[in-house]
Amino acid sequence: MLKMDSHIHSEYSPDSNSKIDDIIKTARNRNIDIIAISDHNTVDGTSEVLQKTRNTDILAIPSIEISSAQGHILGFGCEENIPRDLTPQDTIDRIHDLAGLAIIPHPYCFYRHGLLCKSDYKNLKIDAIETKNARFIVGYCNHKAKKLSNKQNLPGLGASDAHYWKFVGDCYSLIDCEKDIDSVLKAIKKGNVKAQGKGTSNILLSKYLFEKNFLKKFD
Repeated sequence: MLKMDSHIHSEYSPDSNSKIDDIIKTARNRNIDIIAISDHNTVDGTSEVLQKTRNTDILAIPSIEISSAQGHILGFGCEENIPRDLTPQDTIDRIHDLAGLAIIPHPYCFYRHGLLCKSDYKNLKIDAIETKNARFIVGYCNHKAKKLSNKQNLPGLGASDAHYWKFVGDCYSLIDCEKDIDSVLKAIKKGNVKAQGKGTSNILLSKYLFEKNFLKKFD
C-alpha cells in the first residue's frame, strides 16, 4: 500500500504561498509516496512538480481544482487547464475528455464551494469524493461525505487540502497500486483506496493565516 496526498496547493494558487520544493520535502519527510498539486484553476504547479519529481522517489499526479459554476471539482490526472464557471457536468465531461477523474473535494462544505451543497450527485458522473479533508476532520462535512461514499459505493479519499507546506500529509489515502499514474487512476476508480489521517491543527492553521495575512504587511 502506498500513501497519497491528492489535494495540495502551491504558490500558483492565490490563497497559498507554498513552494513546490518545500511541498516535496515535507511529503518525503512524512513518507508520502504520491502527491498531487491541485491548484485553483491552473496546472502551472502541476507542470513544475512533474518536472521536479522526475526520477525521484516521489510520484506526482497531474491535477487541478476547477471552480465550476456550482462548486469545486478536482480534475485528477489532467495536465491541461479547464475553463472555470462551466456547469458541473460540463466540467466533469472536460475532465473525462482529458482521461482524468472527477473528484469532489470537501463536497459538503458550503463556505468553501462544496459542490454537493448545490448539486445533486445523482445527476453527475463523479468518480470519487473526499471523505477525510484535513481542514474538517471533525464535524458535519466529512461525516456526510463518508455516509454518501458508503451508501453509493463511491471511492472515498483522504487529502490534506494543504495551503501551507507544513500541513502536507495531515490526511492522505492508502492506495493499492503500482507507482505510476495510470495505476493510481485505475486504483481509485476501482475503490482500492482508504482515507486516513488527522485534522490540521487549528492552532497551527491560525498561526499560518496570521502570518500570511498580517505579518506580510510589514515585510
